[in-house]
Amino acid sequence: MSPMIEIKEGDLETVVEISKKVPEFHEPHGLEVYQNRLKNAPSITLVAYVDGQPAGFKVGYERDGYFYSWMGAILPQYRRLGLARKLAEQQEAWAKAKGYPHVTFKTRNRLKPMLIFALSRGFDIIEIQPKETIEEYRIILRKKI
Repeated sequence: MSPMIEIKEGDLETVVEISKKVPEFHEPHGLEVYQNRLKNAPSITLVAYVDGQPAGFKVGYERDGYFYSWMGAILPQYRRLGLARKLAEQQEAWAKAKGYPHVTFKTRNRLKPMLIFALSRGFDIIEIQPKETIEEYRIILRKKI
């Protein structure tokens, strides 16, 4: 039997709780960081549920006049269910309805699955920001919506 998947607007407390369980997040942001980022900016917070359990999230907001997909993750036990794609599609539909022409986000070079996911969904690399190590280089991507 396939799991019941729901994507709905959620709260930052749920996002923070999910973040604490994501192995790729070495020092997950606390509630205050999320609140400060989203303060006074149009934003959307989406949470994915699998059989009623919080399984992942995607948070984005307007930044310098464009839509920035800031944070997102899927818990390891819920990966390969299409949750990241469903979250991204819903976030992009929201951004498009608000009049944003594209979505921009940043990831790290070491997060290869995220890079592959973005490229497979039509994102283009628009900038690379060198850091201390090649693994930590920031990759900035953009997609027309």
